[in-house]
Amino acid sequence: MSNPLTPTPGDQPVLVAGGISDSHTWNLVYLQLLIEEHGHRVVNLGPCVPEDLLIAEALACDPAMVVISSVNGHGYHDGMRTVTRLREHLGLGGVPVVIGGKLGIAGPCGEEETTALRAAGYDAVFEDTAEGVAAFRRMLDALPQRALV
Repeated sequence: MSNPLTPTPGDQPVLVAGGISDSHTWNLVYLQLLIEEHGHRVVNLGPCVPEDLLIAEALACDPAMVVISSVNGHGYHDGMRTVTRLREHLGLGGVPVVIGGKLGIAGPCGEEETTALRAAGYDAVFEDTAEGVAAFRRMLDALPQRALV
C-alpha cells in the first residue's frame, strides 16, 4: 500500500509563485494550504520569483497548473510580462496558468485588463473576492491529477 503523501509516477504538482515584484508570503502560504486541502501536491517558489526561475521550475516539474499570486497591486503589470515569457516555451503551452489577488494598485482590474491578461496567455484571472476564491476552488476540483486520495 502506498503512502498518500508520496507522489506517484505521473503526479503533477501545482506550481505557486509570487509576482516578480511582490515580496508578500502569507498569500502563498494560504494558496499552498488551500491547494493541498483540495488534494494536490504543491511546489511553492515563494515571493519575488524571477521569470527565468519560474520557467525552469515549470519545465522541470511538469505542473498540472501554474498559479501566480499578487498582493502588492502590481499583479497586472508583472503578470503580463510573466505569462508572455512563460508562453514562449513550447513545453509549457498546454499548462494551465492562472493569476489572482490584488492585480491593480487602483483597485480590482476592469474587464479590459482581465481580457488583456487572458489574451496574453492566462487561462483564468481571479480577483481578490469571495467569488474569485470560489471560482479558483472549482478550478482546483477540475484538475485531473490528485496527489492525496
